[in-house]
Amino acid sequence: MIQKNDVEFYKEEGYLLVKGVFNMQEVEAMRESIDNIIRRAAEAKRDENAAWDGDYLPKEQIRRLVLKGFHNVHYHDSVFLNALAHANMVAILKKLIGPNVQLHHSKMLVKPPEKGAAFPMHQDYPYFPHEKHSMLAASVHLDESNEENGCLRVIPKSHKQGALSHVGRHYLNHKEYPISSGTPCPAEPGDVLFFNYLTIHGSDVNKSERNRRNVLFQYRDASDFPVEDTHFDWGMGLMVSGENPHFDKVTPKYTIG
Repeated sequence: MIQKNDVEFYKEEGYLLVKGVFNMQEVEAMRESIDNIIRRAAEAKRDENAAWDGDYLPKEQIRRLVLKGFHNVHYHDSVFLNALAHANMVAILKKLIGPNVQLHHSKMLVKPPEKGAAFPMHQDYPYFPHEKHSMLAASVHLDESNEENGCLRVIPKSHKQGALSHVGRHYLNHKEYPISSGTPCPAEPGDVLFFNYLTIHGSDVNKSERNRRNVLFQYRDASDFPVEDTHFDWGMGLMVSGENPHFDKVTPKYTIG
């Protein structure tokens, strides 16, 4: 799926858009699954608004915005377990991370038409800091994504700055890093945007009449360990490629209450 120059681009710029990782039949299956998850969440009275609070937009505007976001989608539908370990995904991950790749977590992010919430610019690092910074996000696009419907934006080379000081609930000062400071990454259904967890990224409001549905898989090297006991998800440490060289660290040390 990718060549040596693509890997070099990722290492230098901190992100890489790969076209056509999933075919339209696979995309449609994931779209249907997302719609079903939202329906089941509503039936279970768990359909909450996951839009970020903060001062990056006027309060009255944030109150009108909506984001459908649920973690651990591979526990809700097998289509996502198949997707996160898809042969094309594994082929890419082995070149960007290495032979031994683990899943950290999965989630879905749906920006509904005309009121889909923005994400202020941020790094993912504060949420789950690791020793070697191998962690990356793979954002799977299920709809055409452009500036009108709030496509992802990244700041190239920003991963080279290391961990930055965040405010609020782990986002950057919006006066210093407005959403407009990011480079837009428009994409088509089936494309996947890979970016390092130190790469500054965010997205604007969905102002279009179309959905913007994405599924995000977070991966790491099996030898890259967390520096804090935070952000535990079921399935964390699932081997997607290769083997786990650390027999005594196969599962996270969490307690089931």
